Amino acid sequence: MAFVDQVEIVVQGGRGGDGIVSFRREKYVPKGGPDGGDGGDGGSVILVADPSVDNLASIAQRKHWKAEDGERGGSNDRHGANGADLIIPVPVGTVVRDAERQFIIKDLVVPGDSVVVARGGKGGKGNAAFKSPTNRSPRIATPGQEGEVRRLLLELKVIADVGLVGKPNAGKSTLLSRLTRARPKIAPYPFTTKYPNLGRVFLDWQRSFVIADIPGLIEGAHAGAGLGHEFLRHIQRAGILVHLVEPDPMDGTRPIENYHVIRQELELYDPQLVQRPEIVVVTKADLPGADKVREELSKAIGRPVLLVSAVTGQGLNELVQAIVDLLEKQGRLGPTSELNPPAELPPAGK
Repeated sequence: MAFVDQVEIVVQGGRGGDGIVSFRREKYVPKGGPDGGDGGDGGSVILVADPSVDNLASIAQRKHWKAEDGERGGSNDRHGANGADLIIPVPVGTVVRDAERQFIIKDLVVPGDSVVVARGGKGGKGNAAFKSPTNRSPRIATPGQEGEVRRLLLELKVIADVGLVGKPNAGKSTLLSRLTRARPKIAPYPFTTKYPNLGRVFLDWQRSFVIADIPGLIEGAHAGAGLGHEFLRHIQRAGILVHLVEPDPMDGTRPIENYHVIRQELELYDPQLVQRPEIVVVTKADLPGADKVREELSKAIGRPVLLVSAVTGQGLNELVQAIVDLLEKQGRLGPTSELNPPAELPPAGK
């Protein structure tokens, strides 16, 4: 199933059931009074953040979502059954937006977060509800109300503590596979990653963090070039950016220029992104000249640059420690999930 992180749907609450006009017709009960029951309320459409759902593909297959209608009232003052609510599970991190007026209804960032996006219509009143001392035989009932209809834009922004950014083939997927259990597609050509991959780094039984591999960015990504523009939204939640720089790019570009190109694309997409704490890393330390590139880049940006190799493991522990130090300052270092404990806890990077 394809990865889908943005979808537009129409949601509709169920229609309320009609009230009815009815009178008692029992033997030995003369002049039976009104006994028409009320209709049931229509069901509502509710979105719920579900950790077991990782993208919006299942929702994209259906454009119109409608909750159950309420049932018609019955005689003998019987109330019609309420329509069942329609519960739609969505990924944690889904932004729910009104597509017509472009305002955010709710940002579902915590598992179990929910929002009613289309309320069901109220059931109509039966004639028993209109009985009064001056009107003992009312012959009126009201119809059920229509449910709300709303067009929604659902946009997924993955929940990750750390976002890996860099040009295509900078080694993001390889690094993710080395630090976590994630197994993204890895190949020696650009744009291997077609959608964000998430992995959890386990530090011990109490502490862990989530890291996201964002598809490679290229110059002009903010304006629609390449693949990265489709996924820039996914790093907006990350508290830390780890910027990977390839020491010997396959396309013949210069590493320092590549670093500045990606920084510019981040700023053009969202100026706040370049204000995030950033760890700069030269990858593929096993290649000749990688250490020289690290020194030149460090001098150019005026701060330390790490050197790592996902193949040999060089520098991975230092990288993890640098991430941990920043996450602890932000208070983002979360507990290991009890629902998904690690099978083993080797030192990070080993």
